Amino acid sequence: MGEIDDALERADQEHFTKEPPKSLQARINFLLKYLSPKEIGQEIGVTADSVNRYRRGARKHPPKDVAAKIEAAVRARWQPQVRKRRRKQAATTTGITVETRARFGYTAPVGTTDDGRFRRLTVHLPATYAQRLFDAGDAGASDQQMRGIIAEGFKEIYFQDGGSRATGLSDVAINDIDYLDLEF
Repeated sequence: MGEIDDALERADQEHFTKEPPKSLQARINFLLKYLSPKEIGQEIGVTADSVNRYRRGARKHPPKDVAAKIEAAVRARWQPQVRKRRRKQAATTTGITVETRARFGYTAPVGTTDDGRFRRLTVHLPATYAQRLFDAGDAGASDQQMRGIIAEGFKEIYFQDGGSRATGLSDVAINDIDYLDLEF
């Protein structure tokens, strides 16, 4: 997963209406609704027998890396309808807010520049960009392709201010990302 996929996942998790299961046994039982013990084992890096031991309570303390993978697997599948509803709302009406500290480069008719400084921006992108970002993520787009969608939104909304300035700006690129958070 890339930086933007991670940011989308964090944004999804901010809107949970209920906390995911806490105990190891409850987490494994939740995962068993979606996957077989063998599939869970492959995802978290243990055998199907270990998954069944966790389910029965015969083994209660997995290694820290396995426990983290179990928690991540549960969170990735938790409240799919809540996620779907929030994404639909963002893609049709509310849009998406991107907060980032990144290095931007841009191309203008006079010449090109790779602005060497980091910029900290918080920009609200319209619903069309949210829809494009979600569609790209669902289609398995690379992190670079998703950066391109966000950069295009920044170009239109922030750098060109909806067409009232920097009209000759032809391209904006996000070269380095220090951090990126999304909210929808």
